[in-house]
Amino acid sequence: MKSKTSRLEWYLICNPTSGGGINHRSIKRILNYFKKFNLSYQLVLTEYPHHEEKLVRQAIKNGYLNFVCIGGDGTIHHMINGIMKQTFVDPKEVTLAAIPKGTGNDWVKNYNISNSEEKAVELIHKNKRLTQDIGKITLNTSKKVSFFTNAAGLGFDAYVVKNIEKYRKWKKLAYLLGGLTSFASFKESEIEYNLGSLVKKNKLFMMNIGLCKYSGGGMQLTDYSNHQQGFFDITLIESITFSRIIRNLNNLYKGKIAKIREVECHRSKKIEVYTNQNYYIQADGELIDTGPAVFEIITSAIQFIIA
Repeated sequence: MKSKTSRLEWYLICNPTSGGGINHRSIKRILNYFKKFNLSYQLVLTEYPHHEEKLVRQAIKNGYLNFVCIGGDGTIHHMINGIMKQTFVDPKEVTLAAIPKGTGNDWVKNYNISNSEEKAVELIHKNKRLTQDIGKITLNTSKKVSFFTNAAGLGFDAYVVKNIEKYRKWKKLAYLLGGLTSFASFKESEIEYNLGSLVKKNKLFMMNIGLCKYSGGGMQLTDYSNHQQGFFDITLIESITFSRIIRNLNNLYKGKIAKIREVECHRSKKIEVYTNQNYYIQADGELIDTGPAVFEIITSAIQFIIA
């Protein structure tokens, strides 16, 4: 399909509920910065949850290929799903930029994208691009498909996301507070999983599947020190005590999760999870569903604007 609009024109999608709410003054400043850098744009606001997916699909159908997310990790997640699920163009032709306005803003940390509105728009003007892998989740029971750009998880990680809503006002501390208060009520269940080089069936506290470095409000829940494009970084924890989590909080924020003795770190292109238990699954901080699933990596899937 040939583009009906200029490739220089940016389609801005703003989630006005991100980060506790984006006010009119902030949106006006962002638009003024687009004018300052002589960037053409079209702005739309989301009106309900997951509206981003519909907006992206319709925009691509109308010829737009360049998108800007004004929001947080959840807004990026839904826009990515709109890009990956549409059938009008190859997702590799699409570019996504971000102006951070969310709670944790984890994905932007990977690429040093500033929280400054002006600096974030200036990056769009500079137009430095990187093509990143995307994760795909297929639920075995419903065959529902979801995509993620930062990290996914099941077990305790997803259980925290389920319980996190009341802590959103604490922004980057929301995941930490949710984790500390969810620990007592979480129950480990038996789960069978296949990482290609490792097949196991036992009780599992948490599995985290990462594409990028940060998640959970600035934590580093996978070992990114030897990251390879084309592979997921995977963290497995079979069991851990509350006191051990408290004692290792610094390791979680300093990229030293591999140093925790209860942690196993692996890399794989595909993860298959077989279980009769209703384990919650999260992706990019959004609760996806429960049950068995397959996680696959789509290499060099989408272009992103980075610093």
